[in-house]
Amino acid sequence: MTRATGTHEPRLTVERMVPALAGVMVTISVILVLTVSPWWTVLTLFVAANLLLYSAVGWCPASLLMSKAGLPRATYPR
Repeated sequence: MTRATGTHEPRLTVERMVPALAGVMVTISVILVLTVSPWWTVLTLFVAANLLLYSAVGWCPASLLMSKAGLPRATYPR
């Protein structure tokens, strides 16, 4: 609940789910590297590139898909 308005902030937002999805994907990638093939490192590099893009410009392909799926963006007080 925010102090100023007394409204509840949504728990799942795009800004919280992007790093969570990245963590899951990196974990899956490490498991695949150890059990299947070292080529799965490419997945980790792809996730890293998307995180860098997200931090630089505020969006990445996953955040666009999450927004289209109806996940709200976080609202920050000014």
